[in-house]
Amino acid sequence: MLDRTEAGKRRPKPAPLTPSERTRRRLIDAAGEMFAELGFHHTTVRQVCNRAGANVAAVNYHFGDKAGLYAEVVRQSIQAARLDAVRAAFEQDASPEEILRAVIKARLESLRGLDLGDWHFRIFAHELAKPTPAMSLVVNEAIRPLYVRLCKVISSILGAQPEDTMTRLCAHSVIGQILFYAFARPVISQLGWTKDLTPAQVDLISNHIADFSLAYLRSARLERRRSKTRRRG
Repeated sequence: MLDRTEAGKRRPKPAPLTPSERTRRRLIDAAGEMFAELGFHHTTVRQVCNRAGANVAAVNYHFGDKAGLYAEVVRQSIQAARLDAVRAAFEQDASPEEILRAVIKARLESLRGLDLGDWHFRIFAHELAKPTPAMSLVVNEAIRPLYVRLCKVISSILGAQPEDTMTRLCAHSVIGQILFYAFARPVISQLGWTKDLTPAQVDLISNHIADFSLAYLRSARLERRRSKTRRRG
């Protein structure tokens, strides 16, 4: 059976899931809800299977064990983080300052429609509060590649090396400002700021974070140059 693309062309529709694939999908969804609600350590395979309407043996068949199931749930959460736009922002042909501004906006935009009650988001909250071995998966597959690129962009603006302590501190500050609007929305809404990020607010906040961060980076770069000049003198 064929479906139409936006350009009017026909393309094959995705093949329907097999019973085994449907069971796997149900297990992931049920596990995501359970792990988000109770955490990894307090969730049992039997609880997940009861919610999914599946046999306990299905977990072993599809994922090996509870840890394997949890790792797949975490991978699903990584995919739900919608990082493609952030990667694209890093790849544009622009100055380091323009790239940094675009990255900040892209990450905020990806967080705009995020439901704080969604299990994908709450899985990350559990990992931050009580890390499991799956944290290495999150870091290596999602965080580290973007962190390395952010440090390179910031180092170009700062006039330092990507691995320098100052570069890393600046990268952490940029990340922290962005994540504040993801994790602290219930708090800032009670302080008089709406918890829903509209497109206009994304523009306002991203420009503020960029302006705030770039002002320091330019100042620090100037100070570094002055310090080098004094040492040479």
